[in-house]
Amino acid sequence: MGSDSGIPNPFLQIVEHPDGTITRPFVPQSPPNPNPPVLSKDLPLNPSHGTYLRLYLPVAAASPDRKLPVLLFFHGGGFVLFSPSDATYHASCEAMAASLPALVISASYRLAPETRLPGAYDDAAEAILWVQSQAANPASADPWLSAHGDFSKFFVMGSSSGGNIAYHAGLQAKSMDLCPIHLSGVIINQPYFGGIERTESEAAGEEDPVVPMRSNDMLWRLTLPIGSDRDHEFANLVKAGLDEAVGMVRCMVLGLKGDPLFDRQKLFAEALEKKGVEVVKKLDDTGFHAMELFVPPKAEALFNEVREFVYGA
Repeated sequence: MGSDSGIPNPFLQIVEHPDGTITRPFVPQSPPNPNPPVLSKDLPLNPSHGTYLRLYLPVAAASPDRKLPVLLFFHGGGFVLFSPSDATYHASCEAMAASLPALVISASYRLAPETRLPGAYDDAAEAILWVQSQAANPASADPWLSAHGDFSKFFVMGSSSGGNIAYHAGLQAKSMDLCPIHLSGVIINQPYFGGIERTESEAAGEEDPVVPMRSNDMLWRLTLPIGSDRDHEFANLVKAGLDEAVGMVRCMVLGLKGDPLFDRQKLFAEALEKKGVEVVKKLDDTGFHAMELFVPPKAEALFNEVREFVYGA
């Protein structure tokens, strides 16, 4: 996703048109995998929105006498690119399902600029309610979930823009009747936040190979409600105050020094703590944005952190 990863930066390949539409770059796709060690399949979420879910079941861990945590995952892409079927995210979710192990549900959401925020947040809430409906109606539930899902260990996770979405999903869950599922935690990996005034890490990352600031500014311009700037509450959460976070379930916030967005991630974790939220902070390592998608040791390090959070809950 940049020179550090050996992959051309897809954000720099987005073409904006005068009428407000965009042309997205080609991204390799992966179909669901019907073969072990990790089975996957797609299920519709909201056909009228074109949203769907990709489920991952690690076969070796899915024994009849063992239930697996259920992890609802939201991919990154600056709210503008990617889906659960993109090859990189498919491979990452497959590896995560096997490593934790967990029953992973990778949720698609409507992308900007065709659907600006809060559309993706609404889709995330719909995905949570879908999981709740599966637990509440076992006779009609998907057999993977009814046979192997431990709904008392339900987690929401997201990376990059998906981390932003995961946080908002955790907020929305506070006012939902989720019985019989129990939201045990929210995992917010390298969340994508913004603001008008550059932080030190953003200023140092103007030409970052993964999230150069010109791409960053464009993504927010395409994503936020028309007429909004980067200090909108969907982007600059810390400036908005995070008052709505009071009473939120425990969170884990992960970030890497070297990511231009690191300063905002650190400030976000600190602001959550000030609101009384239990926060597990993992902000001491170094690297680049979305590093776990391209560097296997970083992926395993992330999965180890997630495993500890999920199984220690």
